[in-house]
Amino acid sequence: MKRDKKEQIVQEVAEKIGRAQGIYLTQYQGLNVAKMAELRNEFRKAGIEYKVIKNTLVRKALQEISRGDRLDDGLKSTTAVAFGYDDPIAPAKIIKKFSKTNDALKFKMASIDGVVYGEDKLNLLSEMLGKTENIGRSAGIINNVVSSVPMVINAVARNLVSVLDQIAKQKQ
Repeated sequence: MKRDKKEQIVQEVAEKIGRAQGIYLTQYQGLNVAKMAELRNEFRKAGIEYKVIKNTLVRKALQEISRGDRLDDGLKSTTAVAFGYDDPIAPAKIIKKFSKTNDALKFKMASIDGVVYGEDKLNLLSEMLGKTENIGRSAGIINNVVSSVPMVINAVARNLVSVLDQIAKQKQ
């Protein structure tokens, strides 16, 4: 590969890393073409980009955007990178599910909003709530709070009327 092509790839990878909320490094050695296509389709459905990129190019891209060597330990052997743009937890769920039936896919490490998670943290990451799940829960909580506000206001008003009534009776 020529130098200018490498520099272009480094720029593209740096841009993707900068946009991504979650970056996942995986080892895919041993996956056949059909399984790799199946995995890419799963990622694509979730809006995740999954690319096989040379370790040296990923390392240079990380250095370009000042993330330095935080993911350096994962850049050994064959590496494919999953870029989670909208939901940083979605790649973990897909990797865990896919690796249950495909031993060749191995989770190396991830970086979510600058926090690095090692290979032993896949279960933790995959059990976290994703963006849409958090939005749904938040909406439910807000709905419960908003729906209880009129009851609280009515109770306060009722208690105020009762207190004023008691004061009026005492003055008579």
